[in-house]
Amino acid sequence: MTNRMKTLLGTSVLSLALLTGNAMAEADLRMTWYNDGNESEAMQALLDKFEKQNPDISVTLDVVPYKAILESLPVQLAAGDGPDIARVTDLGGLSKYYLDMTPYLENADYWRENFGPFLKWLDPDGDQISGFMTQLTVTGPYVNKTLFEQAGVAMPGEGATWDDWAKAVNEVAAKLDIPIPMAWDRSGHRVSGPAIAMGAKMFDDDGNPALVDDGLKSMATKLYDWHQDGTMAKELWGSVSGSTYLGANEDFANAQVVMYMSGSWQIPQFADKIGDAFDWWAVPAPCGTAACTGMPGGAALVAMKDSDHPEEVAKLMDFLAQEENLAEFYGKNLFIPGHLGLATGGVDFATDDPRAKHALETFANAVPGISPTAFDLQGYANNRVMFNALISRLGEAIVGELTLDQAFDRMTQDVEKQLAEKERGN
Repeated sequence: MTNRMKTLLGTSVLSLALLTGNAMAEADLRMTWYNDGNESEAMQALLDKFEKQNPDISVTLDVVPYKAILESLPVQLAAGDGPDIARVTDLGGLSKYYLDMTPYLENADYWRENFGPFLKWLDPDGDQISGFMTQLTVTGPYVNKTLFEQAGVAMPGEGATWDDWAKAVNEVAAKLDIPIPMAWDRSGHRVSGPAIAMGAKMFDDDGNPALVDDGLKSMATKLYDWHQDGTMAKELWGSVSGSTYLGANEDFANAQVVMYMSGSWQIPQFADKIGDAFDWWAVPAPCGTAACTGMPGGAALVAMKDSDHPEEVAKLMDFLAQEENLAEFYGKNLFIPGHLGLATGGVDFATDDPRAKHALETFANAVPGISPTAFDLQGYANNRVMFNALISRLGEAIVGELTLDQAFDRMTQDVEKQLAEKERGN
């Protein structure tokens, strides 16, 4: 063998050894993420810090539209092609895909002590540790306080009903020629809180889902009527079909809406996009006949069981979940903490905006008054079935494809059919 051949062979063997060593030593993790505002920037900063401390682990942050989280991610997970970690809002509905990180965590008790009430949302039928809340959210309305002042209309106070607010926003819109008096996110989750306020029980006495009752009919009828009389713009909900989500945040930010029913996750976006252009003001959840409540919820970062690197995934999640890192993340993004230690000790929110501070206080103060039914519904593994049936059939009634009575019947049929299919699938 010539010296040149020996050199080439030696170089090749060394290169192969290095490549093999790198492949064995390095774990490439993928995290699927969606933004409400710009929170991926804060997450990327934490990932950069983690990679410096753990050079053998790399993490790619894939930022996707929220629609992809709702529609594409479940398909990927079912096919076994999902990411190692993902930010999700269908907390219990995707639980069969979650990794139980308990064996890999340095201190599982830390997780139970600080995320205990929310771990059940991720594993309704067990006690595994699969992730943490990137934010705790509360649904509720925002109003354009500046428009009320310009119109000379007093904003309804504590204890006001949905009817009180509907009357007030119509008065403001009429005086100032505002095109949309009231807008709601097109979301079954968003409608459920007000329905519970009107007495909807969501479950029967045995704990089985029972979507349609007098309380739900009462709230759904209000929404139907508001779309017919112009309180709400039929063009918004009518522009999409099925269970497709649609927000009105841009219309509100452009001062085209007097009152917008959404939730606390909009705070960072409004602080950035609206700023001081007008006073965007969070108000307490309007009251129904049974309660004054919104829905709890939020987004969770969860580990997936099909990951090829469960130990490294748990190491990353352990890092992100530490109090100092979450305090940085919550504070930068103006999120209500889903960490009991930080909820008690407080978070230093990175804002001097009085509107943002007021909104954070309003939504945080709403948590103790949230109906137990709302917590039960949020923790129900198949709540997405109920949310989708509610919004898709109500949407069809609003645009004239069904009568309300037909919509209510179809809601019940949809829930029964979907649950039966899930049961057969299991």
